[in-house]
Amino acid sequence: MVVALVRDSQADAATGNGCPQGTTMVNLDLPAQASEVKLRVFNGTRTPGLADRVSKDFKDRGFQVQPPGKGKYKSAATAIVRFGPKTVGAAQWIRAHFLGEAEPQFAATQTTDVIDIIVGDQYRQLATRTEVNQSMAQLGSPDLPPGTCAAPTETISTSVSGSGR
Repeated sequence: MVVALVRDSQADAATGNGCPQGTTMVNLDLPAQASEVKLRVFNGTRTPGLADRVSKDFKDRGFQVQPPGKGKYKSAATAIVRFGPKTVGAAQWIRAHFLGEAEPQFAATQTTDVIDIIVGDQYRQLATRTEVNQSMAQLGSPDLPPGTCAAPTETISTSVSGSGR
């Protein structure tokens, strides 16, 4: 019986060490602190300097902020949060800064750990720390985007590697 479990091709799925063929492994972990998150802000409005102001607001909160992005984006929404497999959990936290009103856009082919934010016409200001916490409670844990599976969490891999087994 033990041999069957060891040789079972589904053993990795049970332990979280692999994904089914054709799916992308994503990181659902929420960052422990803002300095772990890299952001780039784009202005999706006709308001001059908006990307600079939002970038400064995120930087003042401790996020790693790249210079505002250049591009001809337009958004009638509050914001669009674009992210890849490495930043699914972090993107959920960023959405909370917009009170959950930012539209999530997952790109399975994105290879960087930078989250792009396109600030739209409905944007007024970032949520306060209390509002972010309340928004996270409402948003809950991040959902797996279609065609993905969850990567093992760092906490699990740290505790397993540190257990001496």
